[in-house]
Amino acid sequence: MNKRLLALTLGSTITALLFLFTSCKKINDATELGADLIPPIDNVTTFDTIVTVEAYNDIFTLGGAAADSLRQDTIRSHYSDEQFLGIINSDPLFGKTEAQMAFELRPLVFPFAFANKKDSIFLDSVVLVLDYVETYGDSAVSQTINVSEITSEFRADSLYFMRTNPVTLGGSLGPSRTIVPSGLDDSVKAYLDTTTHQLRIPLSAAFGNRLLSYDSISSGPNNAYSSDSAFKTKFKGFGLRSTSSGNAVMGFNLQGANTKLAIYYRYLHGVGTDLDTTVTYFSFKPYNTYFTQATASHNYIKRDYSTAELLAAQGGTTPDELVYIQNTPGTFATIKIPALTGLSNRVIHRAELIAEQSYHPTDTLFPAPSFLYVDAYSPSISKFRNIPYDVVYDYQSGSFNLNSFGVAPINAFDASGRVVKTWHFNLSRYVQHIVNGTEPVYNLRLFAPYYVSDQYFDPAPNAAPVVGPPTVSVNPRPVIGRVRLIGNAGPSDTNPHRLRLRIVYSKI
Repeated sequence: MNKRLLALTLGSTITALLFLFTSCKKINDATELGADLIPPIDNVTTFDTIVTVEAYNDIFTLGGAAADSLRQDTIRSHYSDEQFLGIINSDPLFGKTEAQMAFELRPLVFPFAFANKKDSIFLDSVVLVLDYVETYGDSAVSQTINVSEITSEFRADSLYFMRTNPVTLGGSLGPSRTIVPSGLDDSVKAYLDTTTHQLRIPLSAAFGNRLLSYDSISSGPNNAYSSDSAFKTKFKGFGLRSTSSGNAVMGFNLQGANTKLAIYYRYLHGVGTDLDTTVTYFSFKPYNTYFTQATASHNYIKRDYSTAELLAAQGGTTPDELVYIQNTPGTFATIKIPALTGLSNRVIHRAELIAEQSYHPTDTLFPAPSFLYVDAYSPSISKFRNIPYDVVYDYQSGSFNLNSFGVAPINAFDASGRVVKTWHFNLSRYVQHIVNGTEPVYNLRLFAPYYVSDQYFDPAPNAAPVVGPPTVSVNPRPVIGRVRLIGNAGPSDTNPHRLRLRIVYSKI
């Protein structure tokens, strides 16, 4: 499944929304969004009320019993995604994260040959280079990266689950490299390649000479360069993992200009013993361009919650006072609003689910996701679906109304004067239809997906499920971003910042 089909572009509209609410203010029960669209609350014709919300923490999984179907995470790694590498060892709220990368790099064109006959070229060095994007976590803590050779089948035409590791690794391709992530922004000077934002890992001379020894003679024992398929029989790719302490994951771009295998060598030029120095690059070949000649990739993400505060809070049967949301592959909360059943007839001017961040000192190291999202579980189809009438797909623009729905947070001050994130999800039309008896009360799901493929229903009168529903792209990248929110322990919870549904209405 390609999430880029009919995917949302948040773009300038979300940026403008964030800019509008950059200045911080005290958290209060005033309607933060759409305030100019509702009448003032005078308690004569217009009223407001707080409806109790119940939150239940849970963890996405893959596989398991049929009872786990509502917790299934089937997000797959795609080469165009930002790829992450590293270890987060000590996040007290969400535990540990290990990110491993696997990919192939090959000559762009076959048959391929180096600058001279293989008995007339001499290796200088071979370096694996990755196009660095960002670091999430503590960039001052060093990490040791090991590069190994993939020995199992690895296909470019397959998208593997992000939670699974499809490759088997053999021996190391060189000594481990210890790096400090903060240094990846620095300028790097190399032969014909002086730039910034590179992770450079020198590999062994044995591996480099092995590459130089191959040829393109299709009937010969050293044939690797006659075709893509011939190359795969000799070398199946690189597997990278962090093997020591660390407290961050680093993001890389497989399609970036800085991602390559650089083979530096000298070769005999003309008559005599004169040697010229040159470099040859092997590159990543995306499937959408190269198809059957493309290179494979996978980003394996392993979460370990055994030491996390989250672990004790998930899977319970009573509402949770704190809610833990982590980006794909991560966690979610089931939201129940039983008080909506039997809500008296009224005109709903505004109904918003309000979620406020519960501050923790590690929030500066591990910031919140860019966006949160809410969908609904429909028992009649046994699937998650869009919030009726409030999450709407525009077929003309090819996008959802996520900004007006409220996926972007605003900055505010908590009771101690610390900056926190708050979300206001607009459920106004849905709640009005509940009051009117035209929609049921669904259990909701609050989470921070990279993307989600819910069953989509157009608003009435075309309320039938859409075949081939559009994918909702929510966050700009997977893996990074987590937030602890203030939950709601039930009707007895009096915390003014609790997770809540605020309704502004008029009587009929």
